[in-house]
Amino acid sequence: MDDLSNKSFGAGKPSVLIVDDEAGIRKVLTTVLSENGYSPDSAENGAEALKKTNERYYNIALIDIVLPDVSGVELLSEFKPVSPRTRKIIMTGNPSFQNAVEALNKGADAYIMKPLDMGRVLATLEDQLDKQKKEHETMMQLLERGRVRARMELLNRDSTEAPDIR
Repeated sequence: MDDLSNKSFGAGKPSVLIVDDEAGIRKVLTTVLSENGYSPDSAENGAEALKKTNERYYNIALIDIVLPDVSGVELLSEFKPVSPRTRKIIMTGNPSFQNAVEALNKGADAYIMKPLDMGRVLATLEDQLDKQKKEHETMMQLLERGRVRARMELLNRDSTEAPDIR
């Protein structure tokens, strides 16, 4: 479920879902992310990842491009309606221009190559969190403008529809 609470944007640790069929990669990423102030969770396939995103909001999903039940690129399309504000990062051990373009066209926010450089992974996560925070702030400003506009319309309507008392 997508959540716009303060917990997701600053009050708590940023949550990261690691989707990779390799247990070693899930374990290393979980350890590194925990040590760097993140709240990691993991899934070994696309079905488990979708189940988890239906139960919890994740700021970021790190998705391997090759999964046992679905390609990471296909999973991007399935994530969008379930958790549209989650930033999605594709990881791949077989980088190609075609894979990168397809992933970005299907909704990936970033693309990381394996073997993973943890410094680059952490920098990419920070960059994506900054973008997510800016998107959230923009959305909240638009919502507030809409509220103000609606209040103004109500005030104008009330003043024009007030009974004529003479």
